[in-house]
Amino acid sequence: MSHDLTKGDVALMGVPLDLHSSFLQGPAFAPGRIREALHSGAANLTAEDGTDLGATERFRDTGDLDVFEMMGQEPIDRIETGAAARIETGARLLSLGGDHSVAYPLIKAHADRYKGLNILHIDSHPDLYDSQQIGPLGHGCPFARVMETGKINRLVQVGIRTMNKHQQEQADKFGVEVIDMRNWSSDLEISFDGPVYLSLDLDALDPAFAPGVSHHEPGGLSTREVIDLIHRFEGQLVGADIVELNPHRDPYGMTAMVAAKFVKEIGARLLTR
Repeated sequence: MSHDLTKGDVALMGVPLDLHSSFLQGPAFAPGRIREALHSGAANLTAEDGTDLGATERFRDTGDLDVFEMMGQEPIDRIETGAAARIETGARLLSLGGDHSVAYPLIKAHADRYKGLNILHIDSHPDLYDSQQIGPLGHGCPFARVMETGKINRLVQVGIRTMNKHQQEQADKFGVEVIDMRNWSSDLEISFDGPVYLSLDLDALDPAFAPGVSHHEPGGLSTREVIDLIHRFEGQLVGADIVELNPHRDPYGMTAMVAAKFVKEIGARLLTR
């Protein structure tokens, strides 16, 4: 299960789960599409700081978890177990969703290992619903479930532009720090004391930059702004996920290539800091 990982490695892991989506299926096929883009002859594996993920044996692809076409508590438990097995080796985990419901078990596994865990959540949606029609494990609920554990120090959300009354009440209840798009500026400084987990929903980006998502939410971040945020926030990054790519809605694989870009930039930061 550990794939011979050791401390200092970065483990890439696919989480092909999308039956917790409220609107469309498709994100279960994202891990494969992101890998194709990552290894495409159209690009290379070098991040902007010069880190070449293809030139190090410390960047390890550990394959996909067996959660395809599953629903409910069982895939959530499998994801937590798979994540815990990888991070207990001392490796850092970069997960490819899947819909955003996968963030709950991924973060839970990290919170058990890293005391005082902080979360940087980049998204157009707060994902704080107490429940949805598909239940309390829906992809609009993971950050309510995460905050209920009582193990999270801070949750900072960036890019939000769909905050309704119920989710605002949830944000207030859990003490969530929300930087919505109306108040976003590229020179905002975000800093954390202690370990940080990054959860990146591709619909945080304006659909012009990332059309291959289930929920097109106009008025979002640019690809450059997200890259700069990945580079610039202060804190010790210990794990991350990239979620909600829907290949069924992705013309020419454009959004898969954006996700692959984020894999390189996040992977480089996990390796070098």
